[in-house]
Amino acid sequence: MTSDKTKIRNAATVIVIRNKHDNPSVLMGQRGVNAAFMPSKFVFPGGAVDDQDLSIDLTKSLNEVCKKRLLKENENGPWNALVAAAIRELFEETGQIIGVEQEWPKPPSSWIDFAKTGYVPDASKMFFVFRAITPPGRPRRFDARFFLIQAEELQTNLDDFSMASDELSHLQWIPLKDTKNFDLPFITQVVLAETTGNLMNSGPPAQVPFFQNTTEESLIYYINEDENQLNH
Repeated sequence: MTSDKTKIRNAATVIVIRNKHDNPSVLMGQRGVNAAFMPSKFVFPGGAVDDQDLSIDLTKSLNEVCKKRLLKENENGPWNALVAAAIRELFEETGQIIGVEQEWPKPPSSWIDFAKTGYVPDASKMFFVFRAITPPGRPRRFDARFFLIQAEELQTNLDDFSMASDELSHLQWIPLKDTKNFDLPFITQVVLAETTGNLMNSGPPAQVPFFQNTTEESLIYYINEDENQLNH
């Protein structure tokens, strides 16, 4: 029995910003030419939620405002699995670590390599900043949550990608002012514009844009901790 590839899957993405006060840059890589989803595009690290992400006990939790926003219209899984997936995908695709030093005796199988580094996942410096559902008609569809973190919060050498998998090539820190010169998906351009506009924020954004592409009409909501508002 094969799975339905067009079914909307929960996913998580990490936007890592470096030197936000002086020529800020963002960590991106290029998807393979034969990838089923966004081939050859430059993207943020990220991917689908794994079943084992559901069991991850975050050592330090997400900001309470962000947690409440993640719970909005999130009937498909616990908020912590989304955060855990973001941390795991960043590590798998770039070798960069969001965590704190601590022994992890019995990690799930998809987290063994992460645990071998001597760290456990830590969400305390991450902020939920964007949500988007892949439009209908695409070969893969995801309900993606985008998380922002500053590069100085990572536990690894920012220029060392030696532990990265081969899922993304040409991993690099791209100056925000130069991202327009790269082949980016439309939604990535939108997220970058939103991120740039809120770059100097030290906490969660005032509201979280949500591209709800569940029908032929794309609706844009703004998620607050108390309510969802349709942007007219």
